[in-house]
Amino acid sequence: MTVNVERNNGLYKLAIEGEMTVLTSAELKRHLLYNLENCSKLEIDLSQVSEMDSAGFQLLFLTKREAIYSGKIMRITSHSEATSSVLELYNMHGEVF
Repeated sequence: MTVNVERNNGLYKLAIEGEMTVLTSAELKRHLLYNLENCSKLEIDLSQVSEMDSAGFQLLFLTKREAIYSGKIMRITSHSEATSSVLELYNMHGEVF
C-alpha cells in the first residue's frame, strides 16, 4: 500500500494504491489522520485500490467522522471496483463519502 499526497493551500489530495485491508490498516490510519489534522479539505482517490475489506471501510468511516468533528471537509473523488463493491455491501456508496 502506498499513499501519495499532493498539498495545495490547505487542500490535501491523497491517492491510495494497493490494499486497504487489516494488514495495512495501522499504517493507513496514520496517513489518513495525520493528513486530515493538517489540512482544511481532504480529497481521497481510491481508483488504484486493489482490495478493501471491512478494516479499510472502517478507516474511511473514521476519517469522515473525524473530519465532521473538526469542521473539515473529506470526500472521495474516485473509486476502484474493489472499493465500490465494499461500499455497496454496506449500502454506503454515495451516501456518506
